[in-house]
Amino acid sequence: MNQRQVVTERKSRAGSGMGKDGDGAKRHEAIYLSISDAIIEHRLKPGARLREDALADVFGVSRTGIRKILQRLALEQLVTLTPRRGASVTRPTADEARDVFEARQMIECGLMLNVARRASRDDIKVLRDIAQREREALRSGERSAAIKLSAEFHGRLASISGNAVLSNFVEGLCSRSSLILAVYGNAGHLGCESHDHDDLIGLLENREGDKAQIFMGNHLKAIEASLSIREDEDELPDLYQVFAG
Repeated sequence: MNQRQVVTERKSRAGSGMGKDGDGAKRHEAIYLSISDAIIEHRLKPGARLREDALADVFGVSRTGIRKILQRLALEQLVTLTPRRGASVTRPTADEARDVFEARQMIECGLMLNVARRASRDDIKVLRDIAQREREALRSGERSAAIKLSAEFHGRLASISGNAVLSNFVEGLCSRSSLILAVYGNAGHLGCESHDHDDLIGLLENREGDKAQIFMGNHLKAIEASLSIREDEDELPDLYQVFAG
């Protein structure tokens, strides 16, 4: 039995009775997470084309459903939609990567004084929980989960500042950073020491906003310095093989 037959048989057993247009929101969410993880884990490389018909066949859903999922991924800038060419995995350039981290330096460092002043015990507890789950994901080799948890940590920090506009902007920058890290980062870590987030939490808990501001700047510089950026050719991956597991 070849790869496509294996996927088709599994799909038939899991989705019998649903049909291509009756999968529902839960099924679409699972597909969204599968594609997102494949991008972040670099099983789908930057520039890889994502054909709607092939994805619909792989996952056993309608092309309309796949189109909505790709549009959601495009909003998060993990996927690029091009007229007459379709969808492809977003390929951040070196200039875009630098711009993203420069913006993060300006905003996240600037928020640290307010974060240190406003952080409650509950906020500190939540931050420690996220940092712990991030470390566990890294130890377990779950790089996709670790990258997402790192983005969640920075987004949570920004929300504590009390500035909703800047918090939303940071979340968008973290989403773009996740792809940059997935594409250009090193497999073993996220560009920073595993204890960085814990050290930062300690400064915030002690209301040391000035030190937290400096620490955040060095933290983001370390992540950017770890990136290894190179340009690759666009590819047309075998989507059956990517999502066979």
